[in-house]
Amino acid sequence: MRKRSIAALVAALAAASLMTGLPNPRAEATGTDAGGPPPRLGIDLDTVTIPQLQARMARGSLTSSALTSAYLWRIRAINPKINAVLRTDPTALSQAAASDARHRRGRTLGPLDGIPVLLKDNVNTRTLPTTAGSLALAGSPPDADAALVTRLRDAGAVILGKTNLSEWANFRAAKPTSGWSAVGGQTRNPYVLDRNPCGSSAGSGAALAASLSQVAIGTETDGSIVCPAGMNGVVGHKPSLGLVSQAGVVPITAEQDTAGPMARNVIDAALTLSVLSGGDTAHPGALAGLRERVTHPENLRGKRIGLWRLPVLGPEVDAVMTRTARKLRDAGAVVVEVTPPYQDRLAELEFPALLSEFHRDIDAYLATRQGPRNLAELIEFNRTHPGERTCFAGQELFEQSLAAPPTTDPGYRAMRAELRDLSRRSIDETMAAHRLDAIAAPTNPPAWTTDCARGDDDVIPSSTPAAVAGYPSLSVPAGSVEGLPIGLLLMAGDHQDAGLLSLGASVEGRLDAWRAPRYLPTIGGGASR
Repeated sequence: MRKRSIAALVAALAAASLMTGLPNPRAEATGTDAGGPPPRLGIDLDTVTIPQLQARMARGSLTSSALTSAYLWRIRAINPKINAVLRTDPTALSQAAASDARHRRGRTLGPLDGIPVLLKDNVNTRTLPTTAGSLALAGSPPDADAALVTRLRDAGAVILGKTNLSEWANFRAAKPTSGWSAVGGQTRNPYVLDRNPCGSSAGSGAALAASLSQVAIGTETDGSIVCPAGMNGVVGHKPSLGLVSQAGVVPITAEQDTAGPMARNVIDAALTLSVLSGGDTAHPGALAGLRERVTHPENLRGKRIGLWRLPVLGPEVDAVMTRTARKLRDAGAVVVEVTPPYQDRLAELEFPALLSEFHRDIDAYLATRQGPRNLAELIEFNRTHPGERTCFAGQELFEQSLAAPPTTDPGYRAMRAELRDLSRRSIDETMAAHRLDAIAAPTNPPAWTTDCARGDDDVIPSSTPAAVAGYPSLSVPAGSVEGLPIGLLLMAGDHQDAGLLSLGASVEGRLDAWRAPRYLPTIGGGASR
């Protein structure tokens, strides 16, 4: 299959988006002042895409200032229900005004110029606190922006604010509660408020579901972009390892960590990735030739998709996968059932490797910040600050990491080498054996009830092969169980991000599964887990 670049994919998706026209106004909101009643923009913030917004800005019928005010107004009105946004940037409207001036002069900086973006609060920002959800980092902001934030600013994006997350990206306690942090409290799922948003990019996923920003940035070691995307009914792309710089992002492990785009549609995720990546010279096959794409997402006819059903997620999720397979077959795709090999061994090896790597990488990061200077000091901070124990007290992963073998240990090195080999083979061999364009699996179970005493109730194995291999994965909405969103996770080979996003856009359009959240206080029945 001909290699396609991120740039070509962006051009194709943008053109297709523009051809659809703007949707009829439904969930309208805006405002020139975030605190007052907003005038109407005449667009549906739930469904509008970046190319549609940029077309309006080019015509002069929309300004970034009005759009940014719309999202600030929605944050003020809706965020108290879901607790997804930690803080807004006081310079957001001045950033938007600068974008408006560029639009008037015809000197825009690209597709994200004037587009509001929320950042997960483990991404360094020099003008805002970056806490990873911990009181230990709640003092002075970092000295410099993360590399990806610099790329966003250079592209004219409006940094709208920071989102809550699972504290330390869910790498502190043996039984954490996703979406909780000492700094931000508990983020709630917008579909049913007593349900969990998954983590660790909980606030980014919930904020997008509630239309509090056009796009958001998440981070993932294993599942932390795609699970919140699936559980909050939005799109999340975990890029190939190395496509997006991790400089200035609070780490778990350099062997798997990556930031990535989250959005309400694949078009916006692809556009955001094109800015975050900035051209990957080490892997030209991931980026070259993108502008040659045709104006529509490619047809599903003849595409071969391997369905990894994962019945462990329950009969209701399996029924969603059955309906998904039928819709894809009706569109001309060939869907074959697969079971990628080596999963038990990957599950056995991943966690011990992460313990060694976290000690190495968090020590290096903490040395750049005010507060605890290493993992041992961070453990002591948590012991002496009661605010860190208001939901759960444990920090077993910190303690195990402190005692883990160093990354110079031969046993650790052999473990990571086997992980890398088996995870890549699990995808490569499955795709080769069945001549697949992608592997598909359920992203998530129905959201469980949030319970600090119990912790998370999650069994989510689908993200692991791509996460450990460093291969791309993409979650798109697939359906729901009792109104709780279920995502479809697509995986492909090394640095095949452009092809995966193109396929994902076609799948997204065919499934047409997105539904607006209802902010129900609770539900009963079989999805309680």
